[in-house]
Amino acid sequence: MRIQVIGPGCTNCQRLYAQTQQALAQAGIAAELEKVEGRDEIAAMGIAFTPALAVNGEVKASGRIPQLPEIVSWITTAAASEG
Repeated sequence: MRIQVIGPGCTNCQRLYAQTQQALAQAGIAAELEKVEGRDEIAAMGIAFTPALAVNGEVKASGRIPQLPEIVSWITTAAASEG
């Protein structure tokens, strides 16, 4: 599973990254977690508002920091579909 935290490295982006790490630990799922901070990369992904979170290439949230249970749900759903 590949999870991307998308944003220029602002405080909210850092909070989303930490929250995503916590969600992975809570779910007990191993995943590749990466930061996407390059302006060109962000634009290529079609992200207009940051921070954003993508799971396996699908943008789940943009312009906000989702609640922990929401992130856990996205991660567990993606893990189940990878089966």
